[in-house]
Amino acid sequence: MRFLLAMLLLAACTAHADEFRPAYLEIRPAGAETYDLLWKVPAVGGDRRLALNVRLPPGGSDVTAPLAAFVGAAHIERRRIRQPGGLEGRTIAIDGLAGSGAEVLARIERTDGTAQVIRLMPSRTTFVVEASTGKLEVARTYVLLGIEHILLGVDHLLFVLALLIIVRGGTRILLTVTAFTVAHSITLVAATLGWLALPGAPVEAAIALSIAFLAREIAMSWRGRAGLTERMPWLVAFVFGLLHGLGFAGALGEIGLPSNAIPVALLCFNVGVEVGQLLFVAAVLVAFEAVRRIGIYRLIRAYTRPAAPYAIGILAAFWFFDRLAGFWA
Repeated sequence: MRFLLAMLLLAACTAHADEFRPAYLEIRPAGAETYDLLWKVPAVGGDRRLALNVRLPPGGSDVTAPLAAFVGAAHIERRRIRQPGGLEGRTIAIDGLAGSGAEVLARIERTDGTAQVIRLMPSRTTFVVEASTGKLEVARTYVLLGIEHILLGVDHLLFVLALLIIVRGGTRILLTVTAFTVAHSITLVAATLGWLALPGAPVEAAIALSIAFLAREIAMSWRGRAGLTERMPWLVAFVFGLLHGLGFAGALGEIGLPSNAIPVALLCFNVGVEVGQLLFVAAVLVAFEAVRRIGIYRLIRAYTRPAAPYAIGILAAFWFFDRLAGFWA
């Protein structure tokens, strides 16, 4: 477990926490053979963005000049296009996606209120606009997005890892993970449906503080003083799970939901988050058991035990002040 912690911290030092910002393409019908196009691309600092561009089918043209601006951490472009014969059965491509490491979520709405949702990757840079699509495709897309979000969310994974370091026993781990799941599911649904609204920057800063709190709890536990997390881990997991659910909702808000399948997409994104979380928990427990079986547990424990809570705390403090600066960015 300590070795996995070291690897996670190393990865975190080279990547921004909770980095899950796919580009987003939305096309809506605006009249006969005309469409409103929204293209949102992650910014990469200053006035620069990822070099991704939408390539329309041959014959497509702009009806209005593009209106573009940087909004938060994204470059947003809006324009109206005309496509003779319509988009159905035509191919749309994302130039610059191959080899970029980025991803694109595309949503094509139809006049009947249904929508086609497509997840594009460097290995799949084009798609064909379909006449209709079922909810099964929406479900598959959002499950995969949920899994990807949690596995790329270094801060969320570090929080779960810190819980696993403190909590002992299969039943207690199960109760703790369940409490975290229930809590963040509540706030994910509430925030996504607009029942609860909080600014993103304070939420992300508070998530960093939740990790710093667990770092202190680990240090206390290893000094023989049982903290609140060791005594009632399910309570701590539930309270902070509410906070982390708001972070998940922020990521889902960046992606968007298909208007004709909001319940399906929301449920499947949450399922994906849970699948990714369980995969991570299973990997940690397997790694910990493997270390014990090969007989190097005491050696790793001796070298990493004193440093682990301080490494977690320092990283959490860095994220906190970095996100705090975002309040005025």
